[in-house]
Amino acid sequence: MKIAFFGGIYNNYLALEAAIEDANQRGVDRMYCLGDLGAFGPYPNRVFPLLQDNAIECVQGNYDNSIGNDLHDCQCGYTDPRDNWFAQISYNYTYANTSIQNRQWMRALPSEIRFDVDGIRFLLCHGSPRKTNEFLWESTTSTHFLERLFKDAKADVVLGTHSGIHWQRRLKDERLFANVGVLGRPENDGKTNVWYTIIDTGRAEHGGDSSSPSNAVLLEFIPLIYDYEQLAAEMRAEDLPDEFSKTILEGWWTTCLEVLPGKERRYGRY
Repeated sequence: MKIAFFGGIYNNYLALEAAIEDANQRGVDRMYCLGDLGAFGPYPNRVFPLLQDNAIECVQGNYDNSIGNDLHDCQCGYTDPRDNWFAQISYNYTYANTSIQNRQWMRALPSEIRFDVDGIRFLLCHGSPRKTNEFLWESTTSTHFLERLFKDAKADVVLGTHSGIHWQRRLKDERLFANVGVLGRPENDGKTNVWYTIIDTGRAEHGGDSSSPSNAVLLEFIPLIYDYEQLAAEMRAEDLPDEFSKTILEGWWTTCLEVLPGKERRYGRY
């Protein structure tokens, strides 16, 4: 089976629309979203029909939990005053422009999704299996931590998003952890594309090693081109901060930098 995974939509309905089309052209059988439907971009209500009309199952991210339960902030966990200020602007905008019906839909989303395909046990979460808003970064997440995480998770493949930068790691027993990336904004690398992930569980049928369930999994990170200039124009039209549209147009994060570990932050401009 060929499955597409989308992370962090952040109201970027244009990228979501492009990702659905791209995934369909690649012949996927299913699509999943790993949460954080809102934040950052314009017109929150435009995301929901795309998810629902295409039967895309969604995990509840911290943003979705907050909006769905009428909380006062995004539960992002920032301590830097500047990052908190921008995060609150984004949250207030998303909350005010999300319909009651869509808030109720987010409230009912599950905190995780589990399924089996071809003998492979998948666990989909937002941040980590133990905490919705936990940041797992490639440079700071130890293999020992992942081994303990998999022991508790009872899964062969664990997929998350939240941090906004895609990465993967296979353990010695071939368990696979991956951050699937986000559709909402670029990856702080000076490029305007965003990312999503496709997993093919039929690797063994094409000569791959099937000695363990997750070893039969072929994972591909997909760079996605979409109309980022239109998105930036719509962000400006909605009076969202110039810092947000600057990130979309230039590919460098200008806000919410506090959470980046040193190695990941050094890749960026700011």
